[in-house]
Amino acid sequence: MTKSKADEEDYWNSSKFKAFTFDDEDDEFSRLKESRQAVNSIRRLVEEDDDEDDVEKVSWSGEPVGSISWSVKETAASNQRTDREPAFPKITTDTPSLSKSQSGYSLSSLFKGKTKGGNFQTFTDTLSDSSVRLYAPELRKPKSEYKDYVSDWSPEETIQRLQQGKTASLEKFRSLQDKLLLLDFAVSAHDGNVITAVLIYLKRTLSKEVLFRELESRQTALRHFIHYLTETKDQRLLLELLRALGRTEDMALLQYKEHLAIADENKRRDFLKSCLSLPFSAEDSAHVQDHYTLLERQIIIEATDRQAERGGKVEIFQKFPRRASILNMPLVTTLYYCCFYHYTEPEGTYSSPLNIRQTFKISEKQYFVTALAARAKLKAWLDVDALFTSRNWLGFTRKKSPLSFQRVVDILQKNSAPTQVLQDYVGLVDDADLRISLAQKHKCHDIVINTYRDMKDRQLLLAYRGKVGRGSAEERKIDELLNNQQIRWKN
Repeated sequence: MTKSKADEEDYWNSSKFKAFTFDDEDDEFSRLKESRQAVNSIRRLVEEDDDEDDVEKVSWSGEPVGSISWSVKETAASNQRTDREPAFPKITTDTPSLSKSQSGYSLSSLFKGKTKGGNFQTFTDTLSDSSVRLYAPELRKPKSEYKDYVSDWSPEETIQRLQQGKTASLEKFRSLQDKLLLLDFAVSAHDGNVITAVLIYLKRTLSKEVLFRELESRQTALRHFIHYLTETKDQRLLLELLRALGRTEDMALLQYKEHLAIADENKRRDFLKSCLSLPFSAEDSAHVQDHYTLLERQIIIEATDRQAERGGKVEIFQKFPRRASILNMPLVTTLYYCCFYHYTEPEGTYSSPLNIRQTFKISEKQYFVTALAARAKLKAWLDVDALFTSRNWLGFTRKKSPLSFQRVVDILQKNSAPTQVLQDYVGLVDDADLRISLAQKHKCHDIVINTYRDMKDRQLLLAYRGKVGRGSAEERKIDELLNNQQIRWKN
């Protein structure tokens, strides 16, 4: 069959490709319109050629809808969906898909856009139906993450989570056995924070009798609990715990420490007096007795000295006004105070240094150092010299010290002792080299010259001659020694 010339030209000039247009929206709308017309034409063809009753409805699994096997599978599928609901939560979106519950579509109704109820529905109508929900599948999470929500942890797993810094509830462990397992696993983990957390839970949920009984056999947990009560200042419960454990000395010391919170000195004295009857050890009991006696004496001395200072008749309080109260001061500070203000008082008075030394059994060395520092501070050099003077049974006097004379020189130098006083004690240092070093440091020239003379070292004496002042008494003394023919110099 031959084509005309005009048909051939139309064929060769035509094309299935359209020219590009910038009007994208109109072009999309036209394509959508054509697609809808095509779907409607297919629906009309199906309605004309086929009858609804002649088409067999088939489910997605291939089973005829309404059959016994289909019903069984459909029921099982429904139960499985219910069980897996947490793994596939419902998500409502603005563009829903076909509901999974509408799995009873026949093949013909799928192409026709017809629902089970018999009403036709186009694809665009289905998308616009807001009642349809989307079942968005998710990847199944590990079982360990599901336990985070249900808190189905054993005591050991709970302790491990606490060690890792994760949240874990202890409230689910209600039996005594589970609570003790928590404590034992926490102790085995050697984690102090976890042990403390478990102990706080046990303190809140167990009676004191049960808690104390179980802690007695768990010494590590007991030490943590005592430390926790100490830090939180729960003195009442801590005293009950120590009493229940039979630790009476610890209980007494803990109760004794409560005096620190008492500001009034009279009330503190009365409290210390009540502590004397507590079951201390022998050594601790002596310390508590001394503390009470010292405070009682300080109260008496403070009242007397305050009155004397206000009266203005005691010379030492006028020259050296008191800078602080003596109340609640340590024993050595109290002794220094009495050596400073009451050094010459008779031994029978409370403020006498000798009385304090005897009452509190202060050692000779401690008393010597304290008295030396106090009298040197006052520049009472005669009192300082009297501290070193001792007599033997023949009546001879000599200087004696429980301290090394090097230490004595240091104490005197810190209190600005004059050179003449320092020279007396530098000369008592036994070691020659140390004596020369101290003498040169404090400019005790006579000590250096006499030491070089005793060493018979002419060269050192000549060298030292150049260090003293020209024309001074020290230079003349060196010249006399160098010209002395009776001295046998070794060089």
